[in-house]
Amino acid sequence: MLINLPSETTPCVGRAAELAEVRELLREPGLVTVTGGAGMGKSRLALRSVRGGDWAGFDAVCWADLWPVQNDALLSASVADALRLSDHTSRTLVEALCDWIGNRRVLLVLDSCEHLVPAARSLVADLLTVCPRLRVLVTSREALGMAGEAVVGLGPLDPATEGVALFEARATAAGRPLRDTADRLLATRLSTHLEGVPLALELAAGLLRHCTLREAWELTEERPEALDREESGPFPSRHSALRTAVGWSHELCRPAERLLWARLAVFPGSFDADLAALVCLGGPLTADALREALTGLVRKSVVVLHDGRYRMLDSVRAYGRMWLRELGEEPAVAWRHAAAMLETSRRANDGWLSAEQQQWYARMGDLFHDVCLATRHLIDEEDASALELIGNTAFFWVCSGHLHEVAYYAQLALEVAPRDDPRRVRALWTLGLARILQSDHAAGRAYGRASLREAFDAGNIEGVRQAVYLEGLAALLDGEPITALNRADEALRAGVPAPRDAAVRPPAPGADPPRPALTFGLMLCGLVRVFALTGAGRLEQARREAEEQRGVCVGLREYWTRSYLDYQLSLIALIEERHGAAADHAIDMLDAKQRIGDQFGIAMGLDLLATSWCAQEDPGRAVVAIAASDRFWSAVGLLRRGTPEVLPMCALTRARTRALLGSAEYEAQVSRAQSMAPESLLHTVLGQQRTR
Repeated sequence: MLINLPSETTPCVGRAAELAEVRELLREPGLVTVTGGAGMGKSRLALRSVRGGDWAGFDAVCWADLWPVQNDALLSASVADALRLSDHTSRTLVEALCDWIGNRRVLLVLDSCEHLVPAARSLVADLLTVCPRLRVLVTSREALGMAGEAVVGLGPLDPATEGVALFEARATAAGRPLRDTADRLLATRLSTHLEGVPLALELAAGLLRHCTLREAWELTEERPEALDREESGPFPSRHSALRTAVGWSHELCRPAERLLWARLAVFPGSFDADLAALVCLGGPLTADALREALTGLVRKSVVVLHDGRYRMLDSVRAYGRMWLRELGEEPAVAWRHAAAMLETSRRANDGWLSAEQQQWYARMGDLFHDVCLATRHLIDEEDASALELIGNTAFFWVCSGHLHEVAYYAQLALEVAPRDDPRRVRALWTLGLARILQSDHAAGRAYGRASLREAFDAGNIEGVRQAVYLEGLAALLDGEPITALNRADEALRAGVPAPRDAAVRPPAPGADPPRPALTFGLMLCGLVRVFALTGAGRLEQARREAEEQRGVCVGLREYWTRSYLDYQLSLIALIEERHGAAADHAIDMLDAKQRIGDQFGIAMGLDLLATSWCAQEDPGRAVVAIAASDRFWSAVGLLRRGTPEVLPMCALTRARTRALLGSAEYEAQVSRAQSMAPESLLHTVLGQQRTR
């Protein structure tokens, strides 16, 4: 089972009736929507409902946090991400989602939909129409308005009972527990004054780190007029209690904390201290002042710190955005955020071919929503830097399964960029890469040719080599290894390889072309050459070059290229019937792919591992690898894919393993293995090799 749920940072207090109602409604397929105003605890109720439920027999229980999604076009991508679906097809993502869920028993939570209601309504309608066993739990300030939708309205807590209980629990967590009856009576008055709104009570409890309960009460009693100006802010008048609590927290902040609160509101999701500094420094916020202010906001419960990352609750962020506009800083902070993403992407691109590669894959994954927001800002401003940002990010995103987003933003960036901008070369390459990996080889080759032509005309050697890699990749996937080999050899020469209509004569077979200093493009073309040599049957030469290049990768502590070299070394060993060596290289590939989160590569490596184990007359291990392979191929939306020589091996492996085990035992073992979460299943496969 795939379970993808956020952590519960604080316990849920009260809401017993609502919890029971939601859980009962989720017993049947369909849509359940938890509605309520800002700060009512919709997300916490949904999380507690799911975490406390019995989902035995379900295929997946997944949570999609939609607050960072500021664009309807990325809704489906965020849902696919929650389901760990890294779709590598040219279908729409809605089609891919419908196909992946299909008849599976899945519970999907869409949290914070209020800013995406029309798009969410359309997506959920499509999913429920096609997927008969799907449960969807939505949290939103308003219902989606669909036929058959079950709505659970969430109002304030009872101030005298659950409201006080929540306040007391959070006060204790803040180190200021209620001491006696007098404190509890005052807490009841405070809870009543704040109308039992959960977030308002939590913010009030957070302030006890800085003042006594009596001082907190007197503050709300004596200074409500300070909050009157927020009537036109992010909270409607009916949410006066929450407006009071948030405004009250704001009033108690020091000027530097207020300024940082406003600037932090630019972040669509979580962030770390380094990113906060990169975007929010300036004026009175020096480095020391920013660190102190961030600590102060955490202590006041304005910012939540969990596992080293910071996050604002939605209502608190909305308040910050209001103040950012009031300060007149919204455009400047948006540009600083975009500039920070651009600079980060440059560092990531520069660090790809280095020991920092693994860390940059993780970092760019954390920054996914920030890069989306920054790219959209640059596109809307018709700033051609969007070309560079998406180009720098592309190779990280495609490995993480964000092909649709890469293609979407690359297309938009190209539409607004000047025709003579040299950064178009990488954006065209990016779009071509996405199309090839989505199995649209014709479109991918066309974009590759366009990238090659513009790079060639500009004398951009590295751009040409990267474009030639696209040609070679498409040729390999189409079963044309000689074409791929010839083009790779041209790219590996010193000098600039030409477009195909001006191609130079390739070297004689078996000749080793001279190689200039190592770059990203040369690394990619060298990899194509190894694949092409294998496809052409020149195994000894392929193995020698693969081992040489792998040694370079090991020295650099680089994993992406190394993983595909291990793939080729495993394939060569299988062809040569060195099955133990094939398994070792497949395991090394899987380890590398796991480090960078490449599900497509994991699926490829599992095929070779299953084949090597089956060839060693070990069907017990082979069947688990087969089940894992099927699971990961499903997660990328494909039945199976790879260079042409691999596919017949996979078919023979499945047939032979079934014959060795017997059909009944084969199906039973596959079923048992596929009931596990993908990560657990992969861990089991790797553990089988290590224990032998």
